[in-house]
Amino acid sequence: MLTNIGFTGLPLLLLFIIVAALTNIIMPVDTAKWAMMAPIFIPMFLQVGLSPESTQIAYRVGDSVTNVITPLMPFFPMIIAYFQKYDKKAGIGSVISTMLPYSVAFLIGWIILLSAWYLLGLPLGPGAPVTT
Repeated sequence: MLTNIGFTGLPLLLLFIIVAALTNIIMPVDTAKWAMMAPIFIPMFLQVGLSPESTQIAYRVGDSVTNVITPLMPFFPMIIAYFQKYDKKAGIGSVISTMLPYSVAFLIGWIILLSAWYLLGLPLGPGAPVTT
């Protein structure tokens, strides 16, 4: 179906990055989230010509950029405690609003890097092409 509408390759990877980033905000456990998403997305992406390694990389990019802004992260209370050491009025909103620009900057940077990697056709590792 994705091939029929012409939604393959880089645009599909970029959308998956956004899906992984948004999913990470409400479900911060990496292994559980990947166990839920991998059986769906890896076969689907294989059918449109993307390797499993590409799917994993796109997932890790989306997952990594929102780790610091999800209030469900186990270390979030510790981050708030350190933040309050310097600003007594700081809370969840202060930490998220402070870290959000960094999260967006990392997302943009990772997307540019992944896009360049994809467009140049560089392998993701030994024997791991971007496309199948």
